[in-house]
Amino acid sequence: MRLIIRDDYDKVSAFVADYVIKRIQEFGPGPEKRFVLGLPTGSSPVGVYHLLVKAHQEGKISFAYITTFNMDEYVGIPRDHSESYHTFMWKNLFQHVDIDPQYVHILDGNAQDLETECEEYERRIQAAGGIDLFLGGIGPDGHIAFNEPGSSLASRTRVKTLAYDTILANARFFDRDITKVPSLALTVGVATVMEAREVLVIISGAHKAIALAKCIEEGVNHMWTVSALQQHPKGMIVCDEDSTLELRVKTVRYFKSIEKVHEKIVGKENLELSGAIHKMPHHDFTSQA
Repeated sequence: MRLIIRDDYDKVSAFVADYVIKRIQEFGPGPEKRFVLGLPTGSSPVGVYHLLVKAHQEGKISFAYITTFNMDEYVGIPRDHSESYHTFMWKNLFQHVDIDPQYVHILDGNAQDLETECEEYERRIQAAGGIDLFLGGIGPDGHIAFNEPGSSLASRTRVKTLAYDTILANARFFDRDITKVPSLALTVGVATVMEAREVLVIISGAHKAIALAKCIEEGVNHMWTVSALQQHPKGMIVCDEDSTLELRVKTVRYFKSIEKVHEKIVGKENLELSGAIHKMPHHDFTSQA
């Protein structure tokens, strides 16, 4: 597993956006060869989406032959609700790029049969050839998607009851009224994410430092589901300095030294495309991390 440490959230976003662009360009998607991208919601990827939109507007990337699968969606709120993940994705990414809506896949939290919806989602991922690159963020308790502490590491897409801490944390998006926060969600499973050919997790902020430490310095544990990334052959975490506060100094120095050697071997320009690292404008984060 690679751990890439950058100074702050803006530089994390720049690295991840450039990495996604590079992977798509290397793949060379076309009508008979679509790139399949797994996507998260929450505050973590907003900066990345901002930069992907900018790259598209500058003609550096097209989404015409990209298929997307989102991680999760609330159960029981309208698709056009301001806090639905459908709304989040169209607002922050899809409406600004040339993606074909028929290749956008987001779980339907209002499906008549939720279990069937989850089973069909897994089948749609397989029919698309599997996910080439799955982006993800985590919660402070180390959950990826809505796979909260205690979730099976072999879990698939399913209906998930949300923990009280998650409901409480999300109340800020629902007028600070926990009674308005959905208590159920549809989510891809840990195994669903780990079957992607690559997994890249974005982590920023001191409030996620313990989760990062659990993932990096301790064993695989279903109480910290992001730790499953340890078993992925192409797993990567890109984090900021604040999120490393609970890591041992030796651990931080070790991963930074590896990155320095890697830069010397392949050239820094292949890690961070020119012009990407710059001061980004402040963002209005509209969903949970």
